Amino acid sequence: MRESSNPVFRSLPKGQGGYAQFGTGAAGYGAQAVQAEPYVTQYPDQQQTGVSRPLTIDDVVTKTGITLAVVTAVGVASYFLVSQNLALMMPFVLIGALGGLVMVLIATFGRKQDNPGIVLSYAALEGLFLGAASFLFANLVSTGGPGMIAQAIFGTVGVFVGMLVVYKTGAIRVTPKFTRMMVAALFGVVAIALLNFVLAIFGVGGGEGFGLRSGGPLAIIFSLVCIGLAAFMFLIDFDQADQLIRAGAPEKAAWGVALGLTVTLVWLYLEILRLLSYFNSD
Repeated sequence: MRESSNPVFRSLPKGQGGYAQFGTGAAGYGAQAVQAEPYVTQYPDQQQTGVSRPLTIDDVVTKTGITLAVVTAVGVASYFLVSQNLALMMPFVLIGALGGLVMVLIATFGRKQDNPGIVLSYAALEGLFLGAASFLFANLVSTGGPGMIAQAIFGTVGVFVGMLVVYKTGAIRVTPKFTRMMVAALFGVVAIALLNFVLAIFGVGGGEGFGLRSGGPLAIIFSLVCIGLAAFMFLIDFDQADQLIRAGAPEKAAWGVALGLTVTLVWLYLEILRLLSYFNSD
């Protein structure tokens, strides 16, 4: 099984599945029962009750839908509260961002990515962050307003659907070489962003570091690179989820898939929103 560039997916239990078409692994429960045997050791509680039914595409869609619904509901509430009291904006941003990061780290390194409590806690914290951040970018950093937020949402959904079509049609094959390139690109982007942040803290470039978030031409290019990287990460994550289905992973693994996809969706939305704010700034 290929490794995903998404750290959440990388910590999910591994199986023997090969390249497949996303969602077609729901059939053939007899064969999957044999493939599911390695997962017993990954889920000790199932040793007493037996291996649960295999993961299906419906499980992935349902759990992802629930997770995104929580993000959306809390995000809307956060946006409304911040619009009524600007003093809440920074606390919501900090608590949501840091809390969401902690939940992801616990899920990834604590191997609890299939725990619905942790996944939904992440969703709530991320919603808190996204609502406040959306208000910041749409009303303070730029003049885009709610319309810009709607554009970012439609853009995120469009990219997601587009990459799903690309994956389903096999237009781009997810090979080990492709995955290694994406992982290297991801680490490179993260390293550059962190360096830019540190330089900005120390006042380099007038407090803007390399200017990757200043709204200038370099910032626009950097956001486009991040959007492209997030889009291609969907291909690897679809493939990873597909292989879990084919390998007969237990149904609770759907929470881990939902968490991984939500992490990528949140990143993509923020980068699209940030890019739009550049074009709507004064």
